[in-house]
Amino acid sequence: MTPLFAHTRSVVRRNYALLEPTGFVHSPAPQWQNGKAFVVISPAMGARFTQTHLTFDRHGTGQGETGDDEFCAYVVKGFGRAQFEGKATALGAGSFVYVPPATRWSIRAIRGCEIVIFSRKYVPLSGVPTPAPRIGHAKDVPGEPFLGDPDARLQVLLPDEPAFDMAVNIFTYQPGATLPMVETHIMEHGLVMLSGQGVYRLHDDWHPVRAGDVIWMGPYCPQWFVAIGKGPASYLYYKDVNRPPL
Repeated sequence: MTPLFAHTRSVVRRNYALLEPTGFVHSPAPQWQNGKAFVVISPAMGARFTQTHLTFDRHGTGQGETGDDEFCAYVVKGFGRAQFEGKATALGAGSFVYVPPATRWSIRAIRGCEIVIFSRKYVPLSGVPTPAPRIGHAKDVPGEPFLGDPDARLQVLLPDEPAFDMAVNIFTYQPGATLPMVETHIMEHGLVMLSGQGVYRLHDDWHPVRAGDVIWMGPYCPQWFVAIGKGPASYLYYKDVNRPPL
């Protein structure tokens, strides 16, 4: 329950949105059983991708075939198992799975598992093969200082190669660390706070954010972040990459 009647930090604007999890409402998800799907970012909002959060009250499953689409799933909490092309791999908190177009897939999750999925229509690039499925873990991806700042470290989960038209990264800030500039760019973002807290500038507005919050940033939305509090702040985010402007 919110502390004040009809109070929320959630806002939806023309080129950005901030959604706090107390306001999430689950939607039907035919591909998933024994879980709840929260579609927090979608084309209905103005985005060109979809961000879905899944939670499981008991053992759950999802399966399908991507067709023209692709997705990257990140395990925030709990355990599961992913299978495609006849190969099965155990998943735990910090695991991520990239599934390219035209691929059959299945994911199993146990009670308490939480998964974030970024999905979109894949955009082929002439002369470049479609990427292969990929499974990894955040712990195996080093955090590199962002623009030389050791207190702001970036983990690039998917390869920065022409075949990939999406990037999924984790940004971790020590208390007081910031983005080095107010960024304004053509890429759009979908973001979920994994830990800690801070303040995000979105367009001309300033928003306190904390673990669990979701942010959509449309193209050319001015954006900036500072971590506050006694511990590090981190977020998982998506952006579109390696393709000419639409």
